[in-house]
Amino acid sequence: MEFRLLKKDKQSAARLGVLTTAHGEIPTPIFMPVATHGAMKPLTPAQIEETGARIILSNTYHLHLQPGEGLVKKAGGLHRFMAWDKPILTDSGGFQVFSLPNKRITEEGVFFKHEITGEEIYLDPATAIRIQQDLGADIIMAFDECIPYPCDRGYAEQSTRKTIRWLMECQKAQSGTGQALFGIVQGSVYEELRVMCAREMSRLDLPGYAIGGVSVGEGLELLKRVVGWTAPHLPENKPRYLMGVGLPEDILESVERGMDMFDCVIPTRYARSATLFTRRGRIRLTNKNFKRDFYPIDPSCSCYTCTNFTRAYLHHLFAANEVVSAVLSAIHNVHFYLKMMEEIREAIANGRFMEYKRKFLEGYRQGEKRDKKK
Repeated sequence: MEFRLLKKDKQSAARLGVLTTAHGEIPTPIFMPVATHGAMKPLTPAQIEETGARIILSNTYHLHLQPGEGLVKKAGGLHRFMAWDKPILTDSGGFQVFSLPNKRITEEGVFFKHEITGEEIYLDPATAIRIQQDLGADIIMAFDECIPYPCDRGYAEQSTRKTIRWLMECQKAQSGTGQALFGIVQGSVYEELRVMCAREMSRLDLPGYAIGGVSVGEGLELLKRVVGWTAPHLPENKPRYLMGVGLPEDILESVERGMDMFDCVIPTRYARSATLFTRRGRIRLTNKNFKRDFYPIDPSCSCYTCTNFTRAYLHHLFAANEVVSAVLSAIHNVHFYLKMMEEIREAIANGRFMEYKRKFLEGYRQGEKRDKKK
């Protein structure tokens, strides 16, 4: 993997770059739609590609449980297994494992129960790397401990040092597969721990770096502070990935602070519950006001859904509990995110990112306020 930094914004820390992998180039800043089990609910790979996606994310933990990395490897790797020929990033499963009840964390790894069979499973840094190598993703993530929020400083420091040690074990376990290993900076909401972790990981000269533990309920203001503390201590010539983020406003604030890559289940999860993103904020298509609304979801949108269907039709589909309601809504939401990222890149290239951010949020928040009044 190669990363080229093309331009830095003069009014902020926003960056324009390009990632080159064996499966194609990725312009940054970029949003990565989430295909947890090697599939994105409820879209086909062809539909995902049509939204403009350049890279997707799948999850090591879930694919390890079902169907198992051995089967995926035998099928020719995850790209061939799911018929996706563009880049893939696999999360190590740390967030999912540490979200489970009754887990047992040791200095070496984690014991947890299989969600269906109840069988005890052990996962450690070397195992997480082996699984990801069998899956064959372009970018793989180190196994880390995702610190809960809130968390006292003593435990946060102990956990952060463990994450650094586990990263070095991940490096040792990695064989010459050509996959790019990213470390994950932890440290909870403690500035000195975030800075320490970022500096220690930077010494390892990894292909890329992520900031983790910022989608655990801390809110936008703390997220901005954590990213602001951490990003300046990451290598400038390496991609920076903010994990599990998020809403449009989260992404814009984080791009301003120097982040390059984002992922989140929000676009597809919200779509399945009839919540759609527009330039004038979010709308809920099950609202009775949309029963006779013959406008597109977003009149400024060029996605397949908006160019062919109306809000009234989507309202009808949700009322009738038709599966295609989630499909058409997900196409729109994913396209909305990827179009926003395209505009962000264009704004950085033209030296007007801060102006773009201001205008986008102005219209978006006005729409949010309008809907709350109804």
